[in-house]
Amino acid sequence: MNRLSACLITSNEEHNLPRALRSLEGVADEIVVVDCGSWDRTQETARAHEAKVVTRAWTNFAEQKNFAAAAASNDWILSLDADEELSPELRQFLVEWKQKEPEFAVYELARRAWYLGAWIKHSGWYPDYQRRLYRRGAASFQGIVHESLRFEGPAGRLRGDLFHYTILSFAEHEEKVERYTTLAARQMYASGKRNWRAVMWLATPWTWFHSFVVRRGFLDGHRGWLISRMAARGTWLKFKKLGKLIEAERHGPAMKTP
Repeated sequence: MNRLSACLITSNEEHNLPRALRSLEGVADEIVVVDCGSWDRTQETARAHEAKVVTRAWTNFAEQKNFAAAAASNDWILSLDADEELSPELRQFLVEWKQKEPEFAVYELARRAWYLGAWIKHSGWYPDYQRRLYRRGAASFQGIVHESLRFEGPAGRLRGDLFHYTILSFAEHEEKVERYTTLAARQMYASGKRNWRAVMWLATPWTWFHSFVVRRGFLDGHRGWLISRMAARGTWLKFKKLGKLIEAERHGPAMKTP
């Protein structure tokens, strides 16, 4: 049998965590929660579901997730966010998968987002394949902003959806875009990217068109329109902020950075 450790990283997830942990019952042989110092009842909630709780100061998503995997005791790691939940179909598939000889070292699954009161079926948000199940030592998370699992070889695919309760209000969406674009700009700047003006003007409308038309966001109604609009805004902001960092570099430390 493939023994499975479910690993989660948390920061004040008292309200989301019970749903995620309940979905792991009968699936995970161990649950590891790495918390960065929540001041709500996140840690108590995790322990109430018999999870192993480890505290670690926040660095970034990739490092937190790799630390959680290192704290696990089983060969197979299932990485889950606190605002996610295994669907019944995915739960059943994992139970059956644990009894079989694995064909791959890494597996991906489709993630379905709950956004402003409805499931999103298009807009580039679904199926949104995420590589979350992997054999210890075969893969690790990398990246500061949108961390992803890095590995060699092909990936298998699991049946069933991972439910993602991502954004509950438009204000939350705006705040998230603002925060992530700041991190993205800093990451691009650190990697040596210096061209931004032309890309900003060209990529922004293309991002909207790709989300709303190519990825059929119009089928998600007004939610699809909002998703496409915010995707375009995110593209605009990250390059605009990159430009400010480049200008600060040229004019010295006196200029304020984003």
